[in-house]
Amino acid sequence: MSQLQPAPQTQAEVDAARPLSIPPDQVLDMDEATWYAKIYRGEHMPQLTLRAVGMGSFLGFFLAFTNLYIGLKTGWGLGVAITACILSFAIWNVLLKVGLAKTPMTILETNCMQSTASAAGYATGGTMVSAIAALLMLSATEANPQGAHLPVPVLVAWTFFLAVLGTVLAIPMKRNLINHERLKFPSGTAAAVTLQSLYSEGEQAIKKARVLMWSAIFGAIFPLLLELPLRTTPEGKVGLLPADLKIFDWLPARGSHVVDGKVEQFKPSDWTMVFDNNPVMIAAGAIVGMRVSIYMLLGSLALIFAVGPIAYEAEWMSPVTNTTIRAASAPYKAWKEIGLWLGVPIMVSSGLLGFAFQWRTILRAFQGFGRKSGGQDSETEALVARTEVPFSWFAVGGLFSGAGVIITAHAYFDVPWFYGVLAVGMTFFLALVACRATGESDITPVGAMGKIMQLTYGALIPQSTTANLMTASITASAAGSAADLLNDLKSGYLLGANPRRQFLAQFAGIFSGTAATVMGFYLLVPNAEALNGSGGTAPKFPAPAAQAWKAVAEVFKNGLENMHPMHQQAIVVGLVIGAVLLVVETFSPKNVKPYLPSATGIGLGLILPFQYPFAMLIGAGIAWFWNRKNAAQAEDYLVPISAGVIAGVSIMGVLVAVLNNLVLA
Repeated sequence: MSQLQPAPQTQAEVDAARPLSIPPDQVLDMDEATWYAKIYRGEHMPQLTLRAVGMGSFLGFFLAFTNLYIGLKTGWGLGVAITACILSFAIWNVLLKVGLAKTPMTILETNCMQSTASAAGYATGGTMVSAIAALLMLSATEANPQGAHLPVPVLVAWTFFLAVLGTVLAIPMKRNLINHERLKFPSGTAAAVTLQSLYSEGEQAIKKARVLMWSAIFGAIFPLLLELPLRTTPEGKVGLLPADLKIFDWLPARGSHVVDGKVEQFKPSDWTMVFDNNPVMIAAGAIVGMRVSIYMLLGSLALIFAVGPIAYEAEWMSPVTNTTIRAASAPYKAWKEIGLWLGVPIMVSSGLLGFAFQWRTILRAFQGFGRKSGGQDSETEALVARTEVPFSWFAVGGLFSGAGVIITAHAYFDVPWFYGVLAVGMTFFLALVACRATGESDITPVGAMGKIMQLTYGALIPQSTTANLMTASITASAAGSAADLLNDLKSGYLLGANPRRQFLAQFAGIFSGTAATVMGFYLLVPNAEALNGSGGTAPKFPAPAAQAWKAVAEVFKNGLENMHPMHQQAIVVGLVIGAVLLVVETFSPKNVKPYLPSATGIGLGLILPFQYPFAMLIGAGIAWFWNRKNAAQAEDYLVPISAGVIAGVSIMGVLVAVLNNLVLA
């Protein structure tokens, strides 16, 4: 049986493919036999069509820029499945009206489309905003502050093999976690509900898409105004609008320095306390919410008015360089020279302890893996054999992608082949745990997975920061890709889709996603100064996830004894703060938890320049106010508006980078 199918050609075929009358929430508790009897739409229902894969690859290509951009800004990744569904539905309706499409795309085609888009826009970019960005920062030196990029073929191979590995790792987990245990996978369930509503309330979906498109156009204006060098100044050509505004310089700031023999007080803007004119972080804050955003700002203010000034005054004679150094050499560097060593341990200890507290989830992951369900009739088992992804695909795909990862790691990242084999083997078991956590809580502990690998290889190969970063990248990226596929398969399961065809749709998205993320990374980050900053300016992309990975790798390489004493103290204090916050949150009543300090928020606030947490709090405040005034309207339009602004800024940001680097350079 051919897996690729023809699209519906007649109205009768379209009508036969209409959504089921059974809503997704009623499918959640059905056992496998009932699902095949009542929900499965059959082998001939169109879903894996060229137009579905083509639309998913097209949208995923551009949405990959969105996640790359926002990931380099905040360290977070945004799910693209729902955004892709809304855009695809609206675009296809336009194509129908102008006569470029003959029949509507069915709900199962759109489901396959969102799998392709999700693989391209989300599952391929994780390593770029963490390990790869950290590697570029580590390559920068005083003699060469721009650092050195990896060769294009290496980065393409690494991104592609990791995405394939993560995708095939989900194969042996799917039937157990989705069919048998019926874990909810909340994001996948939400995508199924969205698709069902799109096809039952088409006019509302078109309104959301229209709002998203106008928001994207609004967002796209800002890279043109901020980043195209169209205005000439004594310092050179700059954008029509300044990147930021020094609106806080009327406030007092701590610390002083000597300029031309005179003592001058620092201004708040010297500590990166400015207003960012780019709205992308405001949009991100609207999605993230008040709790995290408030504590991000509090962490940033603590750095500016307490930790940073103390670090600026803390001098120490380095035994390595035999020179006197400060814990923070300049105010604008405080976030990465002292804030990093306090903020990262807060997030690491909180993340790892939180992962340890999920010991029941970990235990269930290993107890449940490979368990056979009993009592299935022969007809159901025959359907399973024809529809589920065969284990042979896992074996062949795992050998292919695993070998690709091991060879690339050995040839270009100095990872001995036997340690590469160990990393791939550990990845399977850690991905199993991560996928179960995603199914139960909608939280994929990618950060914890990466840190476990960094700690493991920090002990095995402490002298190599490259090996430390790239082995952790294997686990974090593959676990993220596997969890992403299972979310999509859950969506398809609730709608009656064929899992084998949906797997192929997901696999198809890897190609456009690899192309987009690699190209986007080189364009957005032409050199390490885009991540580290230069002169007295904050970096365009602070890459907090990469900063955290880089910090852990450096600790193992240099040893605590060679670090500034204040950095050592900050690590200990941060580990304690993170652990205490996690314990308090874990054992507090549910109604109290929303008001407790966020370890993630405080940690991120310490390792980001001030303008980013401030902008995010503005966005979170707008979202909070809107929800108070009109909750129904906010529920309908908040995410489309925010996603539209982020997409517009990031996609136009890439296009402007093309102009700046290749045309106007």
